[in-house]
Amino acid sequence: MGDAEDGRAGAKRVSKTDAEWRQQLTPEQYAVCRQQGTERSFAGKYYDCTRKGVYRCACCENALFDSEAKYDSGTGWPSFTQPIAAASVSTREDRSMGMLRTEVICASCDAHLGHVFPDGPPTTGKRYCINSVALELEEAEGP
Repeated sequence: MGDAEDGRAGAKRVSKTDAEWRQQLTPEQYAVCRQQGTERSFAGKYYDCTRKGVYRCACCENALFDSEAKYDSGTGWPSFTQPIAAASVSTREDRSMGMLRTEVICASCDAHLGHVFPDGPPTTGKRYCINSVALELEEAEGP
């Protein structure tokens, strides 16, 4: 897909062995980020978070989403209208679970982040539905 190629071109690539990922990540992070799993809705630490800052990839620290693009979609997962930069994420077709979806992956390390849907709010019309466990919030300094 075109987005995947564009995303990979701008990100610094991070490559590790499966053993290195298993050592670095928690079992839940590994299951979601490296094995395309998902966390339970309304259970992740960021689904209702309103703190300001930059959401980074839990695997490689690539900047993915700004808190200004976060909104409550009612789905139970953190939702964003757009990535922090076009080159931050890549997308690819996902035909798992008996449906066609668009998977969102980190353009730097290929971590599974979640999915993007065409039912977001005006301006972008997109809903990037992302697993909390795939993210780390770097909080903004100040009030």
